[in-house]
Amino acid sequence: MKFEEYRRYDAIGLAELVRKRKISAEEVLDAAIDRAEQVNPLINAIVHKQYEQARKALSAAPAEAPLNGVPYLIKDLGLGTFQNGEPATISSGLFKDFVADHDSAYVKRCKQAGLVIMGRSSTPEFGINPSTEPRLYGPCRNPWNLEFSPGGSSGGAAAAVSAGILPVAHATDGGGSIRMPAAHCGLFGLKPSRGRVSMAPDAGEGWGGLSTIHVISRSVRDSALILDCTAGSEPGDPYTVPVLQGSFLSATKRRAPKLKIALMLKDHRDAKLDPECYKAVENAAKLCADLGHAIEEDSPKIDLAELYPMNRRISAANIARVCNARWKALGREPSPDDMEPVTWAAYQRGLSITAVDYVEAIAVAHAAGRKLADFLARYDVVLSATCGPPKKLGYFDMSGDVELHADRTIEYMGVTPLHNAAGTPAMAVPLHWTERGLPIGVHFAGRYGEEATLLALAAQLETAQPWFDRVPAI
Repeated sequence: MKFEEYRRYDAIGLAELVRKRKISAEEVLDAAIDRAEQVNPLINAIVHKQYEQARKALSAAPAEAPLNGVPYLIKDLGLGTFQNGEPATISSGLFKDFVADHDSAYVKRCKQAGLVIMGRSSTPEFGINPSTEPRLYGPCRNPWNLEFSPGGSSGGAAAAVSAGILPVAHATDGGGSIRMPAAHCGLFGLKPSRGRVSMAPDAGEGWGGLSTIHVISRSVRDSALILDCTAGSEPGDPYTVPVLQGSFLSATKRRAPKLKIALMLKDHRDAKLDPECYKAVENAAKLCADLGHAIEEDSPKIDLAELYPMNRRISAANIARVCNARWKALGREPSPDDMEPVTWAAYQRGLSITAVDYVEAIAVAHAAGRKLADFLARYDVVLSATCGPPKKLGYFDMSGDVELHADRTIEYMGVTPLHNAAGTPAMAVPLHWTERGLPIGVHFAGRYGEEATLLALAAQLETAQPWFDRVPAI
């Protein structure tokens, strides 16, 4: 199977070819590996290869699985995505020798769906950088322009999909880490509702409920089907989202209802958007209006800039806990040499956070969720910019000035953390490219538990303004 043919198909399309025996799963995997070997030296998206393990796994895949034979990457962040016998380094020197001794529930569901895991994708250290350039593995590059970042923290997943290594890849999102890389790489990225995908057995929740698991994909229907395959609670989960009646894939096939959409034309600081981001949002609003949706300029009365201290406290406290457990397992004292300066600063901050501080941060997140729910009682969807435009590699330097990194991160990140705080579903949709040819994804968010509404809208947008065949020249 040559690359030109391989790239014409999404995951569902590849699985159909295998199911109809028009091509073998081995040939599909070979095409993915050949492409990886060709372009990964340029983009550095895959940090751990599992090619031989993937070949052995082909015979174990259920023949009638909906995605049988589809190549897949797991993000190297660890939480809820352990693979038995494979590393989970969190892109940190502290975990460079850590190997999982079991499969997580998510990985088991991926295997049951027929996905063939061929490696692990790059992420910034502990997933706390909006750019993917960890010291342990080096920078991951955006296939649309190798001088630019693919975003973070699921930058390796986005770069691999964008470069055509595979049609879909696992990703996680604790503050925008699915949506920002999707927005920067011309891809679709849906963050599901809190509790939609289980993190069993290793965690009940990620980052106090801020983080969730899903994918970055080229097609909307791939994202929908994989959510069908991986959603659902496990025994002992602290909470779960209401079960969908029907399937997420079926939602992409039905006609999207007329929606009332709130349009945000300011950034998270109530300031003017970057001109390219403004153009992207304005054009998306016009497209939605042309499709029959009602657009009204409005925004939830939430101080989005105030959410960043909340996010930093919750993430830092969780980082401190994980690091202390690792140092204890290694039998040695904490050392800044084990991690990048920004991560060490987060660790130190985590140690200083009191129980009252942590509970206050959780209360801030929940209060934002209440306010957003009130706002979404009047609207079906919120349309906004995802974040700032793509940045060049080195702009978010984890080894440089810690305060400068924090200031640049706060300035760059947009509305994405609001939906982690609220637990609401949100997605980045590739509807705009700059004059320099860089993608600018547009952000849509909906009510808690209503991923189907967003997927129906995304499928409608995908039909009206297709992006599947718009790929980088790498």
